[in-house]
Amino acid sequence: MGSLPAVYRQLIGALLAGGLTTLTASPFELWWLGPVAAGLMYVGLHQLTPAQAALKGWFYGVALFGTGASWVYVSIHDYGYTGVPLALFLTALFVCVLALFFAGTLWLYRRFTHPRLALVAFAGAWVLGEVLRTYLFTGFPWLLLGSGYVDSPLAAWAPIGGVYLLSLLVALSGGLGAEFLRRQWWTLAPLAAIWLIPLALPSQWTTAVETPTRVALLQGNLPQLSKWTTEGQRNAANTYSDLTRDVADQVDLIVWPETALPMMETQARPILERVQSNLPTDTALVTGIVQRDADNRYFNSIIGIGDVEGSYQKEHLVPFGEYLPLESLLRGAIDFFNLPMSSFAKGDADQAPMQAAGVSIGNAICYEIIYPQLVASRAKDSGVLMTLSNDTWFGASIGPHQHLQMARLRALENGRYVVRATSNGITAIIDPQGHIVERAPQFETTSLTGEFYVMEGLTPFTRMGSWPVWFLAALMVLVGVPRARRR
Repeated sequence: MGSLPAVYRQLIGALLAGGLTTLTASPFELWWLGPVAAGLMYVGLHQLTPAQAALKGWFYGVALFGTGASWVYVSIHDYGYTGVPLALFLTALFVCVLALFFAGTLWLYRRFTHPRLALVAFAGAWVLGEVLRTYLFTGFPWLLLGSGYVDSPLAAWAPIGGVYLLSLLVALSGGLGAEFLRRQWWTLAPLAAIWLIPLALPSQWTTAVETPTRVALLQGNLPQLSKWTTEGQRNAANTYSDLTRDVADQVDLIVWPETALPMMETQARPILERVQSNLPTDTALVTGIVQRDADNRYFNSIIGIGDVEGSYQKEHLVPFGEYLPLESLLRGAIDFFNLPMSSFAKGDADQAPMQAAGVSIGNAICYEIIYPQLVASRAKDSGVLMTLSNDTWFGASIGPHQHLQMARLRALENGRYVVRATSNGITAIIDPQGHIVERAPQFETTSLTGEFYVMEGLTPFTRMGSWPVWFLAALMVLVGVPRARRR
């Protein structure tokens, strides 16, 4: 029996690489597999036609999202009122469509670059593909190649260039490693530079004020399916009122999670006023809530009582969860397209930071924390980052662990504490190096108390954002394009 044709071996390698990339992320955190996955994708690309390279990219994407975003099935089936066959179909459709980003990236790479500088162009193309996935069709920057490196030797690069620089270095390491195995000994020098230079980089770019802020993050652990019923609303009000009473005298700031009270702000105000009457005068409380304006638009918001100024309305909404694309066609077609509170409006992009307990807070609600540029813009004018989330939609899947890991990377990129209050986990306090200082157990009704420090100063990433890395990635692709094609 003969060996498999080369193209089949490439496709099998792509499936393996996609699975290995998932293992670099939390809860597995086998970050050393990232360059192996990138190397598998780099090897043999220039022996394929552009169409075959696209198919290799698609196979990689199917394996990556099929394993790493399997939580989508939980959201659709368990909480989207959808039967097993339809949930499986919608999940498969989601995975197959997202995989097209890798197909397009590798088709363009193979179509326009020359083998002579292939590994440089490969790393640049990979990052540009991730940028496209971050923003096209509202974006889905989940499982970026660099997301799993907050605890790796490469972590010190994050405050300089963010997650895209990490992706670039991992992809480049994979290509260099593959060439090293082909006895290209010169690759050892750039490989060593990528992994050893972080030892000489600053470990801290920002400085803490002297006095910490005491904070309590409340986790109600309430059932999602009954949340918006009358009984669910009553249960939420009682649970968060009781948890608040237990910690009110111990802290400066109390944080309830996203839509902690499943009702309109106007309905919640009497409840919040009763809670405020039992708070010390210098204690602040912030909570996620649904707001409705004079034009009957709904906003996923954060408001406060006590020592709080301002509010925040979520800017980057989740498609299908918070708004419905092609709503006139899809609304009512199936139950999943008719979820409660799925017609939100976007908040303004230039909202001022909230002030609570004397602290300037940069907010990110749930999904927003995975967008590096958005969070960096909030960090510029704030001393701490705060993210409120309802991760109940993930169930007991790997989704909450991945979500927490991305929040940790935002802390590291911006040199800020991140305080993270969630409905059922994973609630945590994260320090400016991305380390978890305090963490509450999942799936328990509890409060997490601890301290954070307001941080002053800006990291290079907070100051400049991702633009320098995007420009570098474009240059790396350009040098791989033959001059004849540039004319």
